[in-house]
This record gives sequence, structure tokens and C-alpha cells, in this order.
Amino acid sequence: MSNREISQLFRNIAAAYLIKDDRKFYFQIQAYKNAAEIIDSLTSELKDLYEEGKLQTIPGIGSTISGRLKELFATGSVSHFDSLLKNIPKPVFVLINIPFIGPKRAYKLVQKLRLNSAETVIEDLIIKAKNHEIAKISSFGTRSEQDILRALFEYKEGKGKIAEMTLPYATEIAEKVVVYLKKSLFVNKALPLGSLRRMKPTVGDIDIAVASGKPKAVIKYFVSYPYKDRIIEEGSETASILISGGKQVDLMVVPNDSFGALLQHFTGSKNHNIHLREYALKKGLSLSERGIKNLKENKQKIIKFATEEKFYNALGMEWIPPEIREDKGEIELAIDHKLPKLIELSDIKGDLHIHSNFPIEPSHDLGQSTIEEMVKYAVSLNYNYVGFSEHNPSISRHTKDQIYSLIARRNELIEQIYLSNKNIRIIKLLEVDILSSGELALDNKSLELLDGAIVSIHSSFTTNKEEMTKRVLQGLSHPKAKIFAHPTGRLLNERAGYELDFEQILDFCRKNDKALEINSWPQRLDLSDELVRQAIENGVKLIINTDSHAVSQMNLMKYGVATARRGWATKNDIINTLEFADFIKWLKRR
Repeated sequence: MSNREISQLFRNIAAAYLIKDDRKFYFQIQAYKNAAEIIDSLTSELKDLYEEGKLQTIPGIGSTISGRLKELFATGSVSHFDSLLKNIPKPVFVLINIPFIGPKRAYKLVQKLRLNSAETVIEDLIIKAKNHEIAKISSFGTRSEQDILRALFEYKEGKGKIAEMTLPYATEIAEKVVVYLKKSLFVNKALPLGSLRRMKPTVGDIDIAVASGKPKAVIKYFVSYPYKDRIIEEGSETASILISGGKQVDLMVVPNDSFGALLQHFTGSKNHNIHLREYALKKGLSLSERGIKNLKENKQKIIKFATEEKFYNALGMEWIPPEIREDKGEIELAIDHKLPKLIELSDIKGDLHIHSNFPIEPSHDLGQSTIEEMVKYAVSLNYNYVGFSEHNPSISRHTKDQIYSLIARRNELIEQIYLSNKNIRIIKLLEVDILSSGELALDNKSLELLDGAIVSIHSSFTTNKEEMTKRVLQGLSHPKAKIFAHPTGRLLNERAGYELDFEQILDFCRKNDKALEINSWPQRLDLSDELVRQAIENGVKLIINTDSHAVSQMNLMKYGVATARRGWATKNDIINTLEFADFIKWLKRR
């Protein structure tokens, strides 16, 4: 079973416990919900971790759930799960994914309306709603029936909180809403919350916090957002809207002096906050979204905080950047005031993975902007250098001499452009395929025309781990191959990527002075944050690139930087923070 399938199974188990007795099985419900979230964020397949004997290394997965996983992988099922799910109809587990329909309501709908087919339950329930059969059920009524019918249609269209968004997509939505909110005279501060503020690669929903002394005025302004489809909920301090594109945005408004505590609480992550609360309790303090209570005082007055910095400082800690609030050692270091200084976007000196529209007749897609346009934009970004790395010319449609000629012509153009614009250095690269054999797609004569090569995998993704690792190591062994691009090959929400033995890859890169890329492309964000940290711990250098195919995409660099920050990267861990002389020296070092 894949991680996604196991995550859904665990959500089903939590739902089954809730249906049976939500009070009696409270801790089991929370444990399986938490495990599902942890599994969603993993970058390694659970089955691989099981085979490697590393299930116990997953933070937040206790011995009981670890034992269930071992049974699942060993036998293909879990007897306890089979027993638990036995008397709950399968259509229930389809309906629990719909907003407004929790496990208990789903169970009641299935039972009362005799919804027997998991395959057709959505359509069947729509028909029941249209016939006003839901409203007749005790505790539902006409309003609930309308809400459920709307939610069913939105679910079919992929709207609401169901489909996860890539980080750049969610960020763009949130930034537009925040810009709109800040135009109101009643809004003092506005920031996103949750996984979006922590810059996770995919985001389930968009939550925004506002500091204001006039919450009702802010709510009224928010629900008037010009790009909304409809208002989902409008309260005195909270509201939800569905915006164009079918995504839900939730708003919370608090007084200015409480903004810091709310921001900290709802940024998370859950594990970070649990650990923080445990630490606070040892100091006799109680934490909440409203502030901090001193449990040693009789009146236990809540101390409010306007900023997160003051909130963390009150606990004797330095402020922790949102990107690393995942309970992976950041709290201990913050207590000792020894957190690393994470890399900033302003530290980046150049982008080395961009594709122009030079007619190099590549093996894959061609860029859309000219070299001149991309150089000009790189200057506007204050880069010291830029590297052009179009895909290598197609080896199936060209002879070796033709390939050499195409690369030579591109190099001549780059030289001409540099002579007319000496504000930035231009580096001659190509993104070169590592073939299934492990050989590079270019011969040595053509490779000698380059300052260096970015190598990558674009074929035979189903090759087993051992063979794929061997293939990558052989490709990286070439003296010109200095950067391994989008190293896992993953596409968020589309494919998991190929399997590699990263212990071998990291060891090779460290010993041979190769760099792994953090690719900023929205569907990639590859390396993952976990592998970024693993690379850093192993002394491997990283490089952040955009993989741009047009001028506008060169702005994606901030998402690669966010991924690097989630992996605890500092300026010294990223090779393209170097000045040009040092970078080119590294690139040409063999």
C-alpha cells in the first residue's frame, strides 16, 4: 500500500472509533488522525522504511501504530482493523471526505437512507437531497440538507477543502486576499496561518489571521471580497468564503494585543505546539491561542501578546521561524538560543537552471523567452550570474556533429550577449539526460563546450532502487556533471518519483564535490525538506534553482528558498550564494 492509501486507512480507523464511541475512544481517534497527517508529510514510502527496519524512526508514530503497520506489510491486512471496520458500511468512508458530513452524520445518512454502494453513494445522496429525504431525518432539517447538497456538488467539482494545492498556488491566493484585507482601515495586520505559513509543499486550506479593534467591520469587508463565489459562514469574529477557483478561505479576527498568541497557536505544527505546551507546563505555564497563564498564581490571569517574538521570549526562548516548527529539535535549540540563521532569498546570487527559447532542438520542452530577456530580468533580480541550461539536443534526431554545432551556436550567442551587457556573468550549462545505461546523453566533445552540466532523469521511472541508484551515480561520475537536478523526480499530487538509495547518493556527492538541486518549480519542490536536512547533515552542498522556461517563472526562487529553510539550510549550505569567482571555481573544479 502507498502512503496515501495508508493515510486514508488511518482516517477511516479514526472515523470508525468516533462512530462507535467518541468519548471512550478519544485517544485512539487522536492517535490515528495524527498518524495520518504525519504519513501525508513523509517523503519516504512507509513500506521502504518497514523493509529497512526504520518504522520506529518516524516521529509521532507510537509502538501500537508501528505494530499495526508491521502487521499490514507482513500480511496485507490488520486483524484489529478488520474487526473494527466490519460493521460499518463502505459508503460511510466515502462521505466522510465531504465538508459538512462528519463520521457520525455519514453513518446516520447511510443507515437511514439505505445507501448501499460506495461507488454511487455521492450520486445517490444527491438524489435523496433533491427529494428532500435528508431533511426528514432527525437532527438534520432543511438547512442541513441544503448545505450537504451544495457540498456534494462542490466535492464533485473539486472545490472546498478537498483537493490539496501546491505551495505557490496557495500562496498566490492568500497574497491576493491579504492585499485586499490590508486596504481596509480596520486591518492592522494580516498573515496566513497553518501549513501555508510553514511553507509546506502542499496546502489543504487557506486560513488568515487579522489583528483589529473592529472585528465586525473586518468580517463585513472580508465577505465582500470581489472574487468570492459565495459566503460559507459569517460570524462576529470568524468567517469563511468560497473564492473563484473553488477554494475555501477562512478568517479569524482578534484584538491587536492578542495577535501574537493566535498567530503562534494556529501556525502550528501540531507536534510543535504539543511539545511547546509540555515545556511550558514544566515551568508552571499554560499556553493557548489567547495567551499564557501562570498556573502558580491564584487568579491565573491570561497574559496577552501582540507579537510571536514576545510570546516565545516569555517562555525563555528565541523566536522560531515558522518553516521549522515541526518538532524536530527546534524547541531545544530555541531554549538554548542556538537556532541556525536560515537562508534568505536575498542571499541568492544566481539562478543556474533556466531554459531559453534558443532553438537547440532539445530532447524535451523548449523555453519560451529569449536569452536576452532572461539575462535582463536576472539583472533586475540583482543576480551576479545566471546559467543557461536548456535540455540537451535530441540524440534520436541528431548526429553527434549536429549536436556539437547546435551547442556551439548557442555559446556564440551567449558570448555576444555578455559583451553587450557586462552587468552579469553568463554561465554555459545544459541539462543533460542520464540515460537508462547510466551514460550521459552528450559525448565528451560536446560536453567540453560547457562550463558544467546539470544532469537529471527523464525516463524509465519504474526502474528498481538498486539499478536507478547505480544509473544516477554513473551519470554523476562524469567530471562535467556537477549538479543533480530535481533528484527524486517527484511531481506533487501526480507521482511519487523514482526510488534512490540516498545514503549512497549523499556519500558520493560529499566525496566528489557534487551538488543536489532544490528545484523551485511548483509541482516539484524537489529535494524535499527532509532530504535537504539529511544532505546538510551529511555535508553535501545544495543549489536552489527555478527550472524556469519563461521570464515570469524566474520569480519562483522564493519557493525553493522556503523548501531549503524547512530543511534548516543556512547560507553556507547553498552553493549559489557564493560570489561569481568562488562559484565558477567550484563549478570547474574536477
